Amino acid sequence: MLAAQESLKDEVVDASAGGGMVTVRVTGDLVIQSITIDPEAVDPDDVELLQDMVLAAVNEGLRARPGAGRVQDGQYRRRARRLGGGGLGGLGLPGL
Repeated sequence: MLAAQESLKDEVVDASAGGGMVTVRVTGDLVIQSITIDPEAVDPDDVELLQDMVLAAVNEGLRARPGAGRVQDGQYRRRARRLGGGGLGGLGLPGL
């Protein structure tokens, strides 16, 4: 699992909001590398809109980050099975 987490540090995804007015770059290990704001998005009379766009871009970047589902759902489960854990299947709960 550690090797999978380490490999994600080199993977990066860009996400944007507001029609590309705010762009966020996020690594697979949840480091926000950069936030770019188009000067047209800066309206001193409507700071809340800019805040909403930044928040939306960051959240999209976290959802779309490299390995978001792949590592956590696939590799972690396979490794848990190899270790004999198999998730919660050992508890005898149906569907697990």
